[in-house]
Amino acid sequence: MEENKQTQVIVEPVYDVEDKPPLNEAIPLGIQHVLAMFGGNVAVPIIIAGALGLTIGEQTFLIQCAMLVAGITTLLQTNRIGRVGAKLPVVQGTSFGFLPTAIAIGTTPGFGLPAILGATFVGGFFQMILGFFLKPIRKLFAPVVTGTVVLAIGLSLMPTGINYVAGGAGAEDFGSPQNLALAALVLVVVIIANQFFKGFISMAAILIGIVVGYIVAIPMDMIDFGPVGAAEWFAIPRPLEFGMSFHWAAIVPMLIMYLVTTVETVGDISGITMGGAGREATDEELSGGVMADGIASSFAGIFNSLPNTSYSQNVGIVAFTGVMSRYVVSIGALFLIAFALFPKFGALVSVMPQSVLGGAAIIMFAMIATSGIVLISQGEMNRRNLLVVAVALGLGLGLGSVPEALAQLPEEVGMIFSGSGIVVACLVAVILNLVLPKDVGRETRRDKKAS
Repeated sequence: MEENKQTQVIVEPVYDVEDKPPLNEAIPLGIQHVLAMFGGNVAVPIIIAGALGLTIGEQTFLIQCAMLVAGITTLLQTNRIGRVGAKLPVVQGTSFGFLPTAIAIGTTPGFGLPAILGATFVGGFFQMILGFFLKPIRKLFAPVVTGTVVLAIGLSLMPTGINYVAGGAGAEDFGSPQNLALAALVLVVVIIANQFFKGFISMAAILIGIVVGYIVAIPMDMIDFGPVGAAEWFAIPRPLEFGMSFHWAAIVPMLIMYLVTTVETVGDISGITMGGAGREATDEELSGGVMADGIASSFAGIFNSLPNTSYSQNVGIVAFTGVMSRYVVSIGALFLIAFALFPKFGALVSVMPQSVLGGAAIIMFAMIATSGIVLISQGEMNRRNLLVVAVALGLGLGLGSVPEALAQLPEEVGMIFSGSGIVVACLVAVILNLVLPKDVGRETRRDKKAS
């Protein structure tokens, strides 16, 4: 009699959560995390500044605030205060997911940046409450749901990775042979370092690839060091520089986005534990991580930044390297704080060609997607669960690729669902997992023979 066998995915961490690698390894591994998230973290304030017509000086100040907030809130995630914090290698950063909603709020007459910051502040406390009561609603986050969300995150980031490879969206030399060659060089170096070497070189493959690409870009005349010379040596970000205002029309769309980003954070934390250690996240880790996400966002509002969330590209690093050490990520957080206080050093990273990051981003984003597949496989792979995954991904990624399909709906709906398909994929997965009967599609070959 033939028995059904479920494939078991075995993942062993190189360094576990509480391990402390020697400093000569921990420092570059921490910098590796910073380099992976740096571009995304500074891109959000740049986009917001452009959309709202802010000055170059105000844009620079927003970037400085974003780095400071990311560093401090990452330390909260990695070390935990009371029940707040996942106590895992979670990297915080300014969320891309809130951009469409934030731009819509900021460009509304009478609202502007103060309304964005006010809604950010209020929404952070709302997410903290969600995190506090996360255990009773844990059934919403079954493996088929969190796995689908993580898979959607990875797949939705692929176009971003390709944009990086080509030189960055809007770049004058977008898609040039120089950009493609530089990205290919980084990709090849990362693969060789990870697969053909052992120990530290294998773990630091992404950092090595980025450093090689940065150095090669200099003689190719692809780096403008002008912003480095113009940056200040030392500056302290000031809280409430733009003030706050509170409008229900701005707060309500933000609250809905906080619901979605809560599921995304659960997916990221699950992706870290599954991709790095081959286990599901505990209730304490998930609840603490979501609560820290909320507090981080309220703190971000005070320091002139958009909502903060766990950064998915760093989930890919954990899965790729097997380094689960929260100590490593804490060191990376200290570098983010230093970059905020010493802008000249942050400028050295900001002038890095996008194609250099793109060569590494392709691998990181793909590793997020594979972590989602592993998460989904932790549940039963029956027709019912496959339907949940199929419909969620089909609608999520489809509408994410063609946002114009929602152009005739009310503007409030567009604020929530435009841009990323993660929102749609998340909501569809949660709803279908709740309403579809659990016993559909479970018949096995043995059941068919018996009938």
